[in-house]
Amino acid sequence: KEMMVMDVQTKPSRPHWYELYLQPCVAELLGTALFVFIGCLSVLKDSKDTGLLQPALVHGLALGPIITI
Repeated sequence: KEMMVMDVQTKPSRPHWYELYLQPCVAELLGTALFVFIGCLSVLKDSKDTGLLQPALVHGLALGPIITI
């Protein structure tokens, strides 16, 4: 007996509303809050010897994990 093979293509499922609207907003909120919080702490803890170097380095180094997250 021969079997008939059919190619059935399914439509890709649409993303859930959470993935479309809420998840990007939450990620942006957390990233911005973390960036501002770390930046403010670096300025408050600034010592006289480092000048503007410490806050600049902290802001620059904080971007890597925030972008990765």
